[in-house]
Amino acid sequence: MTLPWRLSSITRVGKPRAMNDAILTRIAEALERLAPPPAAPADLSAAPAYVWDGRSIRAVEAFAPVDYALLTGIDAQKEALLENTRRLAAGHAAHDVLLWGARGTGKSAVVASAVGELQRQGRDIALLQCAIDELASLPALFSALRATTRPFILFLDDLGFDDSGADARALRSLLQGGTAARPAHVRLYVTSNRRHIVPRHMAEQDDPINPRDVVDDKMALSDRFGLSLGFHAMDQDAYVAIVRGYADSLGLDFDPLEAIRWSTQRGSRSGRVAWQYVVELAGRNGRAV
Repeated sequence: MTLPWRLSSITRVGKPRAMNDAILTRIAEALERLAPPPAAPADLSAAPAYVWDGRSIRAVEAFAPVDYALLTGIDAQKEALLENTRRLAAGHAAHDVLLWGARGTGKSAVVASAVGELQRQGRDIALLQCAIDELASLPALFSALRATTRPFILFLDDLGFDDSGADARALRSLLQGGTAARPAHVRLYVTSNRRHIVPRHMAEQDDPINPRDVVDDKMALSDRFGLSLGFHAMDQDAYVAIVRGYADSLGLDFDPLEAIRWSTQRGSRSGRVAWQYVVELAGRNGRAV
């Protein structure tokens, strides 16, 4: 009596296993249909700007930087950056660039504007932005960029590091001397609030084991940039001049005293605040910007 029961059990168990395999196959096929297909490799010769997400390069659909001529109050910085970028576009020697200083003073805007200005002049160069938290993926990005000879500006915005200094050492090796260093037709343009990319607190100096190593690593990274451009807090006259430049380009009248009050309420005089005031003016006048 026992043997037939066992044989029938084997038969019954065998059928559910086959059914389970079929169900799992259908689930896998359904998930494949739901999942987005792998992104096609971006055409690195076609778009004016791109974004790297840590896995793939994606073309930017609408690249519309601020008009280079509208950036005022930072004439020396923008001319130096444009000249360096022009050299890279021409295949000549060019520097990696650190743009440092007060927030809202045009560091990020001038990078995009310089690339846009050269593109307007017919130069073949592209901007490629990478998020700061994707630094570990830069060797893979550099490998992808070796497939083209087109000049690229790799833009890292608002750089800052953790206290260990590991990111600083990794980026330093990518800039110069590492086995995965950036290709010759690629230059890094990096913005930071501080010249030496060192935290405001200096508690690491009290570390009895390595009192200076972390700070030295970050300062050594700053030294890897051949061109360092400082952007400083502006005075009232420079701020009003920026407002005037933006307002004139849009055909808007403005009251300088009101523009000053606007900056006072925000506790800052900068190109960003000037633009925000002009956006307010445009909105009042039923204009789009």
